[in-house]
Amino acid sequence: MTTDRTAEALGAPDPTATGEEEGYKRGLTPRTIQMIAIGGAIGTGLFYGAGGAIEKAGPALILCYLVAGLAIFVIMRALGELLTYRPVSGSFAEYAHEFLGRFAGFATGWTYWAVWVATCMAEITVAGKYVKYWFAVPEWVTALVVLAVLFAANLISVKVFGEGEFWFSAIKVTAIVAMILIGIGVLTIGFGHAANPTVTNLWADGGVFPHGFGQSLLALQIVVFAYVGVELVGVTAGEAAEPRKTLRKAINTLPFRIGLFYIGALIVIMSVASWRDFHAGRSPFVEVFAQIGIPGAAGLINFVLLTAALSSCNSGIYSTGRMLRSLALRQEAPVALGGLSRRQVPYTGIVVSAAAMVIGVIVNVVSPDKAFNYITSVSTMGIIFVWGMILVCHLLYRIKVRRGELPATDYRLPGAPVTTVLALAFLGLVVVLLFFTDDGRTALIVGVVWAVLVCAGYPLINRLSHPGEKHAGAR
Repeated sequence: MTTDRTAEALGAPDPTATGEEEGYKRGLTPRTIQMIAIGGAIGTGLFYGAGGAIEKAGPALILCYLVAGLAIFVIMRALGELLTYRPVSGSFAEYAHEFLGRFAGFATGWTYWAVWVATCMAEITVAGKYVKYWFAVPEWVTALVVLAVLFAANLISVKVFGEGEFWFSAIKVTAIVAMILIGIGVLTIGFGHAANPTVTNLWADGGVFPHGFGQSLLALQIVVFAYVGVELVGVTAGEAAEPRKTLRKAINTLPFRIGLFYIGALIVIMSVASWRDFHAGRSPFVEVFAQIGIPGAAGLINFVLLTAALSSCNSGIYSTGRMLRSLALRQEAPVALGGLSRRQVPYTGIVVSAAAMVIGVIVNVVSPDKAFNYITSVSTMGIIFVWGMILVCHLLYRIKVRRGELPATDYRLPGAPVTTVLALAFLGLVVVLLFFTDDGRTALIVGVVWAVLVCAGYPLINRLSHPGEKHAGAR
C-alpha cells in the first residue's frame, strides 16, 4: 500500500503502519503510562457527580458501577488486543478505517475529537468555579489562563504532558486512597465524629434499591460517563516506550483500579454516612470528610476537583492533537493538520483543538447553562459511539484472524466474541435508557445533529484532501 505525496511531504506513515513509523518520539515511560491509565479512570464524575448519582440510586449505585466497570474492562481488553496487533496513536479511528472503511475512520476520529473538545470546554469553565472558591477572579479569565498554560505545556513536548498528567493523577489517587483509609478507620476504631458509621447503611435505610430497580437502572447512564477517559491509553500507543508491554500492563490493572477507586470508595462513603445525606451539587467526599471532622475538608476537595479538571483538559489537548494528525495522515482532515514540530509534537492539531476549546469560554459568557448542556451532550453520545466502534472492530479483527488473513496476538479478550457482543448490548441498553430522562433525550438530539454534521462534512473533506481528483477524472 502506498502513501500519497502530501502525506510523504509531511513525513506521514503508511495508514497501516505501526506506531514506530508514525514519526512520534516515544517519550512516555512505563511509569507515566501507568499513572495516565489510573488517572484516566478518575475524574470529576466520581469526586463531584457521584453526589447526584447516589441521591438517585442509593446503594444500588455500587452495583451500577460494578456492571458498567465489567463492560468497560471488556472494551479495554478488546482495544488492548487491537493495540497489540498494531499499536498506533490514532488507534480507534485507525482500526475503524482498516476494518470498516474510510467513512467509519472519519466518523470515529472526528467524533472522538469532539468528545474531548466538549469535555475540555466544560472542564476549563468548571476550573474557573473552583478557583473562585479562593480568589474573586472571573471564571472566564481562569478558563483562558488554564487553557493557555496547558496548551503551552502540550506544545513543548510529550514528556511535559506526561509529567503533568503523572502528578495530576497522583493527587487524585492520593485523595481517594486517603478517604478510603480514613473511612475504614471510622468504621473499625471509631475515628472522627461521624453520626452513625456502619456498613449496614448499605442496606438498612430503604434497602439496596430504595427508589426501585427501574430508577436504579437509569443511573447506569450517569455511571457510564464517569468512565470516560479510560480509553486514553490507546491514544498514547504511538508515543509509549515498549507499547505492547506497557499498554498490556496498564489494561490488566483496570479491574483493580475500578474496584478500588470507584466501588471501594463508594462502599466506604455510603457506610460512613447514609445515602440520604448525599445530594446533587455537593461532593460526597466533602460530605464524608465534614461528618468525620476533617478540618478544611471543603477546601481540600476543592483543590482535588481543580486538579481533576486540569487533568481532564490536559488529556483532552493531548488526545485531540493526535487524533487530528491521524485523520490528516489518512486524508480525512485538512492535510495541514498533519504537521509535526521539531520536538515531534503535532502542533497544528493542538493549535486548532485549543482554538475550538476557546469557544467554551465564549459560550460560558453568553449562555452558561443551556448552551453548555448541549455542548457536553456531544460527549454523551460520542463516547458510546467510539466505544461501540472499538468492539465492532475487535469482532471484525477476530473474523480475519480465523480466516488466516491477519496474525493473532498473544493478548486476547477472554470469552470473545461472546463478551464483545455482551458489551455492545450493554452500550445499546444505555442508549435506550437515554430516552427516559430529559438530559438523555437532549444527548440523543445532539447526537443526531452531530451525525448529520459528520455526514455533511465527509464529502467536503474529501474535496479539500483530493482537490485534483475531479479534474483528473475528467481527463
